[in-house]
Amino acid sequence: MVKVRINDETVSAKLKFRIRLDFRAEEKSGRFLFGGKTSEAMAEAAREQQMGLLKHVPLQGISFEDFDAGMDIYLVKEGDQRRRQEVAYAPLLITLKADHVEDIFPLLLRPEFKKIEALGPESIQIERLELERLLYSICKNFQQELKKIE
Repeated sequence: MVKVRINDETVSAKLKFRIRLDFRAEEKSGRFLFGGKTSEAMAEAAREQQMGLLKHVPLQGISFEDFDAGMDIYLVKEGDQRRRQEVAYAPLLITLKADHVEDIFPLLLRPEFKKIEALGPESIQIERLELERLLYSICKNFQQELKKIE
């Protein structure tokens, strides 16, 4: 919980965010001539699968309010001159409430992360101890991600 000042009164409140994740998928060829899936279908399936996981697997300090999978799937051509291929991205908007800023790091460190929007509160008062904990958490999560890459 963070402290929010409302008319000279300090109260505890949760942070509210909207996060956009774009799930990537490439076209999958099937066996022989049949059974292949388009990149759009693969992206849609990945988005639905990840949305189901986020809905049913609890994350500490986070409560999900809304999942919006209504945005259109878009295509991007990736690769070099010889091997260009279309890759589909399926966006998912997630509205959530978090107890602390560091609680949303697992979502922000995902490769699918594209955008974050802070919906509330308008201003936040952070105490010295909370700032130290936040900076420590950022450093710790960053080091874990570097170890995964190596």
